[in-house]
Amino acid sequence: MPTSAVTKTLDLFDPLPTPAEMAAWDQAAIRDFGLKAELLMENAGAEALAVLREAYGPLCGARVLLIAGGGNNGGDAFVLARRLLDEGAQPLVLHTRPISGYRAEARYHLDLARRAGAACRHLPPGRAESALCSCEAPDILVDGLLGTGFSGELSAETLLLVRAMNVLGESCFVLALDTPSGLDGVTGQPRPEAVRADVTVAFHAPKLGCALPLAAPYVGTLTPRAIGIPRAVTDATPPRQVLLTQRLFGLLPTVAAELHKGRAGHVLVLGGSEGLTGAAQLCALGALRAGAGLVTVGCPRGVLPEVKAGLPDIMALGLGQGTAWTPDCMDSLMPSLGRYDAVVIGPGLGRNKEAAEFLALFPKAFDKAFDKGWASPCIYDADALYHLAQTPGLLAELPEDAVLTPHPGEMARLLGMGMGVVQADRVSAAHRFLATHPQVLTLKGAGTLVGQGELLHLSPIVAPNLAVGGSGDVLAGVIAAILARGIKPLHAACLGVYWHGLCGLALAHDFPARGNLPTEIAHTLPHVLKEHTPC
Repeated sequence: MPTSAVTKTLDLFDPLPTPAEMAAWDQAAIRDFGLKAELLMENAGAEALAVLREAYGPLCGARVLLIAGGGNNGGDAFVLARRLLDEGAQPLVLHTRPISGYRAEARYHLDLARRAGAACRHLPPGRAESALCSCEAPDILVDGLLGTGFSGELSAETLLLVRAMNVLGESCFVLALDTPSGLDGVTGQPRPEAVRADVTVAFHAPKLGCALPLAAPYVGTLTPRAIGIPRAVTDATPPRQVLLTQRLFGLLPTVAAELHKGRAGHVLVLGGSEGLTGAAQLCALGALRAGAGLVTVGCPRGVLPEVKAGLPDIMALGLGQGTAWTPDCMDSLMPSLGRYDAVVIGPGLGRNKEAAEFLALFPKAFDKAFDKGWASPCIYDADALYHLAQTPGLLAELPEDAVLTPHPGEMARLLGMGMGVVQADRVSAAHRFLATHPQVLTLKGAGTLVGQGELLHLSPIVAPNLAVGGSGDVLAGVIAAILARGIKPLHAACLGVYWHGLCGLALAHDFPARGNLPTEIAHTLPHVLKEHTPC
């Protein structure tokens, strides 16, 4: 993909580098652009001060204890200490290396801090914990111990120091520089413990691990700040992960005054069977509330009355003869397949053998539709994913623009692993699937992941109000409505996930202890859109 195309795509998202990707950007800025490492560190310290001032308030007279490790994270702490002096604060830096052990830009800024009058003391090995505990209680604790360079497990001594910092942090404000010490910058897991910050200032961009839901108790409020790395650097080597943003709403076409239902997109939901009609209804409702002009539920003819019951807003298409999906349902479907702009298959489909046989016919039916020039993008959800996992060869037949929307259990089936393994490292699980499948993946859950190819998109939204049966059916309908408006599948999935997530946050105001219904998620969609798009 040309650089200009990459840039245009990434304008919809914020970068979310791994620590290794961030380190490469730092080196490229220094090597290829001639930026001084000392300048980047100075900028980082200046931004840390700005974030601290905004989050804490006036700093004059504040007692600030800064823990500086032996690397560049410690160098950032030295810059911040010097700048705190100018604010009238009382900084004390405790550094884990002797002065003679610091090198390059970290040593440069340590010397500057000392010349400016910042108090700097060495934390001797083996006595760091006791030295920290003997300090006067600070108003602010700054974690500059490890940063993004940390990997593996905390050493026994560093673990004691992190624990002592957390004890101090119970009675003061805690600011972490770039990444809370002890937190894995890729997985977001404490190894085995991590500093618990009130605010984490992320230099240039949040690091992947810090943006994951697992990291929230340690990161606190995550605040990214630019430090002067040129955009050309990141454009040249884009990260493998990005963060969903509100800018995705700009993908939706402007509503023309003369718009009619036929041009607003026609969604087909293939689902519903005996005892399982609610899933298809919720999917259809999600599509309508997301702006689809027309929604049809295709279902076994025997459950048509249940599907239509109480929902005059949707149309229904009876297929086959009974109350369950069978291969002959395809014969009924084929003549009308060209009428639809997007298709969802799976909600309430059922897991019987005949439903699997119907699904097996679907890719070939789409091939025929494509030959006639009226193929539509398709979302595979719920029971369709169950059958795909049981028949791996069928998954290989799906077109590249298909969207798959598994929850963690369904993802585990598709990958042939335990759900606990998926949840322990969702990013790796998603990348593993995408490495061998060209379709669009939407791995649902707290911090939903959307990906295709090498690029993974993380939702920054964690909304417990979405943890209710039927929520995923509504999401599938939302994505289908966006697809039906002509937006490409990857971006449709990203926008659908973000929009759906915002509904969960909005519902938390009225249902702070949860208890909202999936229908209320759907009904909230237009209100959220109103709040997050220009008039």
